[in-house]
Amino acid sequence: MEQLLGGDIPEGLRCDIKSLSTLSGVPRATLYRTYPHLKQEFEQRLGRLRKARGEPDPRIAQIDRLQEEVAQLRRRVSQMNHELAAREEFRATALSRLAAQHEEIISLRRQLQDVTTRGLRVAPSR
Repeated sequence: MEQLLGGDIPEGLRCDIKSLSTLSGVPRATLYRTYPHLKQEFEQRLGRLRKARGEPDPRIAQIDRLQEEVAQLRRRVSQMNHELAAREEFRATALSRLAAQHEEIISLRRQLQDVTTRGLRVAPSR
């Protein structure tokens, strides 16, 4: 029990009743039927240990940390995709406005060319 609660967990085992029965050499059913007080004591000590110091199994703590990191990265990717979509929309709007302004400039140049080809002079602007 001390080995598991101390964080010295052998490969392939976890900090749980099944691992406790494996390390003790006692079948799990026997632990449940014959030694329920030991099972209850283990669970209580494990609960107190988790409240005081966190998870005694470093692998579970690492899994929890990595899951949180993955969730944060997913949120960042989602935010970046949202920003990218907004930028693409802005780009499309800007290109549309530029195209409209270009068409307006071409139209005004044609009008100016029509006026000058008819022999009229354009008064200089002040």
